Amino acid sequence: MARVAWGLAWALLFRFSPRLPGFWAWRRFLLRCFGATVGRGVRVYPSARIWAPWNLTLGDRSLIGADCDIYSVAPVSLDAGAWVSQYSYLCTASHEFREPGRPMTCRSIHIGADAWVAADVFIGPGVNVGPGATVGARSSVFKDVAPRSVVGGNPARPLKRRRAGR
Repeated sequence: MARVAWGLAWALLFRFSPRLPGFWAWRRFLLRCFGATVGRGVRVYPSARIWAPWNLTLGDRSLIGADCDIYSVAPVSLDAGAWVSQYSYLCTASHEFREPGRPMTCRSIHIGADAWVAADVFIGPGVNVGPGATVGARSSVFKDVAPRSVVGGNPARPLKRRRAGR
């Protein structure tokens, strides 16, 4: 029932809310009404699709960009200042292909403080993106990303390290 209620609220109240500054608070309010933990100054674009807001934690000043898909069957958390850019897909569920019937498996995703997931990135189940890390556009991430590192590609590989303060 909660999924049906959220689907209606998303379609009627969230999705078509304007991309104007005053409506960031409206979308935060709707997410909180459906169980999300939402910090101050959070920005979630109206076209973002969130499967289960009750499994979502958004730290202060975090951002979920336009047309992101947050498949939050398991918990998804963004720490303070973390950004997930447009068209990215955070996927907490998969299937165990080695077992008969391919049962669903679910593992949480965590994006650390001040990390940036650039445009059109896939983050797989169980991935932790470390604080201050950057995931390059169109990357596919299946393993944890070290703090302050820059990764990119499919599958994502380390490219360099970010210096402190940058």
